[in-house]
Amino acid sequence: MGSHRRPVPSGFDRGAGAALCVLSAAAAALGAVPANAAPHGDSRAEVDRLYQQAEEATQAYDKADERAVALRREVNDAQDLIARQQQRINTMREALGSLAGAQYRSGGLDPTVALLFSDDPEDYLAKASLLDRIDVRRAGQLRELQAALRELAQERSEAAGKLAELERSREAVATHKVTVERKLAAAQHLLDTMSAADRAAFEHASRGDGRDDLPDLSGVVPPDGRAAVAIAAARAALGKPYVWGASGPSGFDCSGLMQWAYAHAGIHLPRTSQEQRYAGHQVPLSQARPGDLVVYRSDASHVAMYVGHGQVIHAPYPGAPVRYDPVGMMPVSSVTRP
Repeated sequence: MGSHRRPVPSGFDRGAGAALCVLSAAAAALGAVPANAAPHGDSRAEVDRLYQQAEEATQAYDKADERAVALRREVNDAQDLIARQQQRINTMREALGSLAGAQYRSGGLDPTVALLFSDDPEDYLAKASLLDRIDVRRAGQLRELQAALRELAQERSEAAGKLAELERSREAVATHKVTVERKLAAAQHLLDTMSAADRAAFEHASRGDGRDDLPDLSGVVPPDGRAAVAIAAARAALGKPYVWGASGPSGFDCSGLMQWAYAHAGIHLPRTSQEQRYAGHQVPLSQARPGDLVVYRSDASHVAMYVGHGQVIHAPYPGAPVRYDPVGMMPVSSVTRP
């Protein structure tokens, strides 16, 4: 989101060194407002600012939601483990109860007196030896039961901690969702109150269905098969709507598109643009190759895929579908090669 109206000369892959130097200098600023930003009071600039804030909140939402999903899996696994451990303990208790009952039934007389009155002393001695072994076995099973009970208590404590963390993560998801919705509603309200001329100018600057007026990418060759597959997937998403918090296949936010595209190449990217920034090794903007991730703004709140000739594919913001834009559409923070 944010301003997308600062084109860079074409021919990025054909040695436009001077243009790249300018872009690198802009990227070094890490947090500068786009050069063409209007004064703060201008409605168009305010819409851009609200879209940027909404995208920042969207990335926070994505991260919290991803954590909540992972925690739900961990809690389910912990509950399954606790159930299995409880069943094991119940079985051990039943076995110990059987042993205790057998010993009680055979232990009504003092062993010496019982031997004197036994009809078959040898048989009695054999049984007494068995009872000794049973005692040893019971002692071992008691120790095993005690250890199992300690493990169960630890597992229940860890599960309780995960449940508490899951609840906090759910609350964070709800908070970020409200923030996104408020920012988007405020942006839409501003758009609705613009004059017809301003609204038309804004929509003209922001329009693009991703399929008309396609950039010339002839001669662009991806560096390897994985990059080629990821680029093909991103191109297949051209024209799909921006949907905050979505990672395809019918809609995307910026980081969701990158994750979805690279998943087709067998590469799992983290969910947020901030994490994707470090999902590989970083290269200078001047060395960007097709398939690289271009991360924008000092807070890394937007990400796109470089496709060659100074162009990227990305999911811009609500109302602007997945499309091509110049790599210099906003301040570049870093370039990452997955």
